[in-house]
Amino acid sequence: MEMLAQVCAGLAALILIAVFPFEAFLIERPGVQKFLGIEPDGIRNVHLWSFCLGARNALAGAGTLVGIWMINYGSASTGATVVVVGCLYMLASALFMGLADLLGYWRPRGASIRGTLSSSVLPAAALVLIAL
Repeated sequence: MEMLAQVCAGLAALILIAVFPFEAFLIERPGVQKFLGIEPDGIRNVHLWSFCLGARNALAGAGTLVGIWMINYGSASTGATVVVVGCLYMLASALFMGLADLLGYWRPRGASIRGTLSSSVLPAAALVLIAL
């Protein structure tokens, strides 16, 4: 796997891991809500889901980093498979975030655009580079 694909996948994974504490533990802070593009109404009702989603994202990020390590220090083919699965998860979850916004589940409507784009570009780039 080319180094640029590994860098794109690795950065996407690190971002997921870095956002985890915000989604899981700090979601009730106004600055975090602004950063995540969400309204404060009903935060207590969705904290369970934001915690679980953050944990899943962090696990996907960690798995992707393990795949990159495997490419370089273990089985390259197995590591590449792990990275592809991690990037597919990241890309699909970003696209579902955009779909949720289109369906009107995101408040305020349209606020997911920044997050959808920023969380889909790196895994998409990694997948394209891997496919080439």
